Amino acid sequence: MTNHWIDLKNSDCILIMGSNAAENHPISFKWVTEAQRNGAKVINVDPRFTRTSSKADIYAPLRSGTDIAFLGGMIKYILDNKLIGEEYVLNYTNAAFLVNKDFSFKDGLFSGWDSKIKKYDKASWTFQMDEKGVPLKDLTLKDSRCVINLMKKHYDRYDLKLVSKITGTSEADLLEVYKTFAATGANNKAGTVMYAMGWTQHTVGVQNIRTMSIIQLLLGNMGIAGGGVNALRGESNVQGSTDQGLLFNVWPGYIPVPTGKTAKLEDLLKRRAQSKDPLSLNWWQNEPKYIVSLLKSFFGDKASAENEFGYPWLPKLDEGKPYSWLDIFDEMYKGSIKGFFAWGMNPACSGSNAGKVRKALANLEWMVNVNLFDNETGSFWQGPDMIPEDVATEVFMLPACVSVEKEGSISNSGRWMQWRYAGPRPLGNSLPDGDIIMELGLKLQELYKAGGVFPDPILNLKWDYMTDHKFDPHKVAKQINGFFVKDVKVGDQEFKMGSQVPSFAFLQSDGSTSCGNWVYAGSYTDKGNMAARRKQEDAPNKIGLYPEFAWAWPVNRRIIYNRASVDPKGQPYDEKRWVIQWKDGKWIGDVPDGPAPPLIGADGQPDPKAKHPFIMTVHGFGQLFGPGLIDGPFPEHYEPMECPVEKNFMSSQFTSPTAAVYGTSADTFATCDPRFPYVGTTYRVSEHWQTGLLTRPQPWLMELQPQVFVEMSEELGTLKGIKNGERVKVSSVRGSLECTAVVTKRFKPMKIAGTVVHQVGMPYNYGWRWPASGKEESANLLTPSAGDPNTRIPETKAFMVNVTKL
Repeated sequence: MTNHWIDLKNSDCILIMGSNAAENHPISFKWVTEAQRNGAKVINVDPRFTRTSSKADIYAPLRSGTDIAFLGGMIKYILDNKLIGEEYVLNYTNAAFLVNKDFSFKDGLFSGWDSKIKKYDKASWTFQMDEKGVPLKDLTLKDSRCVINLMKKHYDRYDLKLVSKITGTSEADLLEVYKTFAATGANNKAGTVMYAMGWTQHTVGVQNIRTMSIIQLLLGNMGIAGGGVNALRGESNVQGSTDQGLLFNVWPGYIPVPTGKTAKLEDLLKRRAQSKDPLSLNWWQNEPKYIVSLLKSFFGDKASAENEFGYPWLPKLDEGKPYSWLDIFDEMYKGSIKGFFAWGMNPACSGSNAGKVRKALANLEWMVNVNLFDNETGSFWQGPDMIPEDVATEVFMLPACVSVEKEGSISNSGRWMQWRYAGPRPLGNSLPDGDIIMELGLKLQELYKAGGVFPDPILNLKWDYMTDHKFDPHKVAKQINGFFVKDVKVGDQEFKMGSQVPSFAFLQSDGSTSCGNWVYAGSYTDKGNMAARRKQEDAPNKIGLYPEFAWAWPVNRRIIYNRASVDPKGQPYDEKRWVIQWKDGKWIGDVPDGPAPPLIGADGQPDPKAKHPFIMTVHGFGQLFGPGLIDGPFPEHYEPMECPVEKNFMSSQFTSPTAAVYGTSADTFATCDPRFPYVGTTYRVSEHWQTGLLTRPQPWLMELQPQVFVEMSEELGTLKGIKNGERVKVSSVRGSLECTAVVTKRFKPMKIAGTVVHQVGMPYNYGWRWPASGKEESANLLTPSAGDPNTRIPETKAFMVNVTKL
């Protein structure tokens, strides 16, 4: 989230798209309700009429997988009707930048496309530079190579008629949504968006979010109270886990993992682009401080300048080879992976194309299942379509205790790090994950002392996070925050060896600081555990910041990019809901994005000490033109890998040319296949948690939601002769499962290019292990193993199925 949960109450218009927040984030939805009480409009766009839809002021249906067409139409509406926040867009976005003359877009493809390797050469996705190396701008916005003019040209095709033809949303509904949300571009107005996996789980998932980011920049909604682009994470600590480097391609603090091509530390520390604009803070230029401090946290005293702080000991990515979930199970399916830790997850149910996942598990020599209870993954070998005696995989079960039995921190969707203390003691022989990890590490070190290939990473690992032979979360939290490893002087301040780092501004690249995650520096200082604070007193601007309740990364900043909430003179665009403002020579309110003064000084002249507000981008501007992604600098509509139409009505490029697809016999697609005529999608229910491991064994919750079901329209029920409550078979080209039919008004047939298209939906919270009947299976048996090229997240929200009566 750019903002936070409480801040939703400050919005004048909340667009909930790609999310069913009322059902999947019910407690947090109270802030949406409070915004409505204050006069806000809530818009819900969803293929299904959900509980969120029932609370919305405006509901608009759409065909699953067509979000970019829908939002692209909103961009056109905003530009055509001159509804942009002009001062904001001109001063704070790259709208005026002149794009490379070689950049182009034609018939669904951007310049640089190589059809042989299916990859873009992004050399033309750049800006024209002046003699100093600063991007050229046309502040009159008349030059045809201006970002905003190229964007106008790109989205000029996204007219109401064509968008309606693609999405199935009526032109009247489109216009009502566009008009209502675009009104937040006025000063003293704020609009926000709440999204979840309904946006991310597509082959264009990242570009779905990019499209909304463009809208928010055009309307001046980034950095303000009640604005932003807000991801609703799927559980309470998903944000914390990604912050700490859970993903294959980032180290803690979102530092990209280097490839083997970067063999020397000195080359890694020089990789960041440098801005020649003196007003650009370009915060990533500080990455060397964060990398060296991270290496010191890994290897402690063993890391020194002489051995490149242990950088040679770290594994690197192979150039061009992803190690995502989809890729791991693809390799496992091929038999190239011998061992696997399934830690706190249930891939036999949660993985897309779950049948492929289960077959992949059978190719392992061993698997360790770390979880609360046995699950479909631990017992995959005795599941449906498995012959136990034919499975050679040796499975080990390590019982872990539940979250409330552990002390430690969680970081919620709004980036708030909150400390919680242990409740009841762990049952039986279950242990906290930290204890399991510590024991595993100690045993590995013991084994490597006796010999082994390349023992350096293991033997040199700093592994001192236990107190009285038990994992100590406070020690880890202090390491994550960072500390000084020797007496140092930073600026005019002196620090003693062992004292905690006050913030990331004090981290150094010379090995004098050790920090496990730079964005968490400041969370556990010499003043104490900031995440444990519970002071319920708001900041002076009274917008729900509560600066001394818990701690938010970075540096306790509650709304990021808040320097964009003020005009060039430092005065808030919204006087009632101001986030920060320049007063008496300093910023007051939220923690600002840096202490630099506003762009325009008190004398009305540009201040040479000022900085542009979007400090994490190279040039300091919000990126309407975003050259960093794999699949294009402007979002473009492509059809899902499986869809009900024969062509893309936007271009002759049918699906995303860069989508992650796989070539095994288990990876097949069915588009416009008469065997699978209906659009399928997946979602979750309130009564079950993820794949149901915590909830399906509980009889009272199974009583509430006892069976996997498939929702369908009354019209489709009539067409297929299916009545409410009957058992049916739902199938795709990959697999099938038995469901209970829910014939409902919540789905309606859609007209797509003159053809009636039906959509159906299923929860993915089930699996054969519970209930005892073994008939309630995972909806992911149907979903494809294809994904977004940037994140490799699977496309589980749009695929083709059939529904037949049993």
